Amino acid sequence: MIDLRSDTVTQPTEGMRKAMFAADVGDDVLGDDPTVIELQNKAAQLLGKEAALYVPSGTMSNIVATRTHTLPGDEIVTEAHSHVYRYEGGAFAALSGCSVALVDGKNGLMTPEQVSSSIRKAEGSLSHYPNGSLVCVENTAQGGGGTVYSQDILDEICKVAKEKDCKLHLDGARLFNAVVASNTEPARMVRDFDSVSVCLSKGLGAPIGSVLVGTKKDLAQAHRWRKMFGGGMRQAGMMAAAGIYALENNIDRLSEDHRRARQFAEALAEMPNFSVNLDAVQSNIVYIGVGKGESKDTIEKLAKHNIDIMDTDDSTIRAVFHLHITDEDLESAIDGFSKVSLS
Repeated sequence: MIDLRSDTVTQPTEGMRKAMFAADVGDDVLGDDPTVIELQNKAAQLLGKEAALYVPSGTMSNIVATRTHTLPGDEIVTEAHSHVYRYEGGAFAALSGCSVALVDGKNGLMTPEQVSSSIRKAEGSLSHYPNGSLVCVENTAQGGGGTVYSQDILDEICKVAKEKDCKLHLDGARLFNAVVASNTEPARMVRDFDSVSVCLSKGLGAPIGSVLVGTKKDLAQAHRWRKMFGGGMRQAGMMAAAGIYALENNIDRLSEDHRRARQFAEALAEMPNFSVNLDAVQSNIVYIGVGKGESKDTIEKLAKHNIDIMDTDDSTIRAVFHLHITDEDLESAIDGFSKVSLS
């Protein structure tokens, strides 16, 4: 099967497996796993932050950051299709006690004006409003089809949020896709954010884990929330070694995924019965419109051509390119879609 369901389906390569096998380990809950410490230091340095914390998943990284930056009764500003809002089980409400102000961005991207107008403050509202205290930005924006913020827009969003006394968290599950697509230095991209979450198990190809980076003060508090939410791991160095390998070997190659995604999108845009917004294809994700209510049927038809894919709603399916998709796979996928489009 050509697995285009997600870049989370990647498996460790031979080099990564060797690194995991040879990893020095300790007890990370006790703070003495040397490979976890190395990963955390590497991530913090790469992103220009003071400290980092290794956690089991990107969802936990976002949850820990949200709980660190807010108080119960606060409000979070985020895009309407963001992972924080749509795909984390309502954790912002259940675990942080926060409400959410949703911004309807174009192709998943918020504007500074939208962010500014969505921040509500309790002060001066006769206690009617929650206290808007956190702005969450997702880059790339998976809900927009892997779209990428320009640095100017990121800087301006950070500026307006700080002017309104809000903390800033960047959900960088696919941060390095954004880095490669925009040709921006990682530390520059995240410079004005208080915390940044980076997923190691998507396009970077590690089997597990994310890293949360920020200030030493915030990360000390985040460490406590990780413990409370059950995220402490013991001999985690074996997984951390995979993360180190990913950061050292799998960033630059993301451009290959982007190239294949673009070629795939352009081919499908010419086919009957499929629609693709080419403006939104900026990294490794392609959203494909099918007929209303046709998603499940299209997935079944594609499976007969050895293509595994997922839907996002009843009229949209999603293809995600990753390190296991070759040029030969790309051609086979295009051929399979072509046959389904004519069926």
